[in-house]
Amino acid sequence: MKQFGITPKILEFEHCHEVGAHFQIGKGDLVFISDRTDEHYFKDTISNEAYRVNYRKYVSGEPTDVMVEKIYADIKDYQYTRVFGIGGGTILDVAKLFALKNTVPVVDLFNKELEIIKDKELILIPTTCGTGSEVTNISILELTAISSKFGLAVDELYADYAVLVPELLNDLPMSVFATSSIDAFIHAIESYTSPKANAFTRLYSKKAMEMILTGYQTIVEQGPEARKSLQKDFMIASTFAGIAFGNAGCAAVHAMSYPLGAVYHIAHGEANYAMFTEVFKTYAAIDPNGSIKELNLFLAGILGCEPAFVYEEIEKLLNHILLKKALRDYGVTKVDLETFTEAVMTKQTRLMANNYVPLAREQVLGIYTKLY
Repeated sequence: MKQFGITPKILEFEHCHEVGAHFQIGKGDLVFISDRTDEHYFKDTISNEAYRVNYRKYVSGEPTDVMVEKIYADIKDYQYTRVFGIGGGTILDVAKLFALKNTVPVVDLFNKELEIIKDKELILIPTTCGTGSEVTNISILELTAISSKFGLAVDELYADYAVLVPELLNDLPMSVFATSSIDAFIHAIESYTSPKANAFTRLYSKKAMEMILTGYQTIVEQGPEARKSLQKDFMIASTFAGIAFGNAGCAAVHAMSYPLGAVYHIAHGEANYAMFTEVFKTYAAIDPNGSIKELNLFLAGILGCEPAFVYEEIEKLLNHILLKKALRDYGVTKVDLETFTEAVMTKQTRLMANNYVPLAREQVLGIYTKLY
């Protein structure tokens, strides 16, 4: 049985020009990168012979199957052997699909009705500190036919190289820093209580949680600009969390956030935060004596509180970084709660299989209702 693995080779550079010098990006390379990131960080390091794709030209929100097919139509005649994804999790997830021999129709790909063969080298370079996508074998898209986010998880989506460059976080807005780093924290905590977790994944989960929470404590004490001195720590913590959940999986928090994000176009990390503490309180109420007991003791040590109060203390801390909202504040209706529950129970079984304890339909609806 597979216990643990890190597939991509992880490279670290201090500056973006070192990335260009190392990889010599040019002819035969397909590069997913925003115009802004290109201009600010890679202007003189990526040859004009490379084919650049600015995915923001194709969509204003989260990536969809329709967007991927539009990109494919534009680049299908370009011959390339390497794919570079330089950006946040959305860009990285899309770039992964173009390292495959067969990319479209996207719905068929995600339903595994296409032969899945990786035939290009894949290099992923995150510009946020959240998704951990650079080290996972997962691509998440909104599939428009079902109006929900859906994941494809196959080993062919692993990158050959995951490249960490803290310089890319220099001008990350506080709002993006908040949503992305909270996403990383939730990756770490969900993977810790997954039935697939083991000693190796929990090592990465715990270190990621520790780095992120202590980083937040520093930001609360010293102000938002203090995050600038912690950029490298947060980027590494995000990758640690990616390694953990890439092996052990995420669960109900992510499953329940996907309909919310797909329908109301809420940033992924923010949608996760809306779900997070209520899901874990529900877990603890059902079975307080398993791995969640170990988790709460660990978190209590970082937060300086009793284990019974860790989720209240986490919310207090995280609310300094990103204020939690009720679901109705996003425009969610009571009818949505039933629709969301149905989507979770029927479309997100891959994630729900990783729950600390099984959650029935009534319990999922109950969580949504409490958060409403």
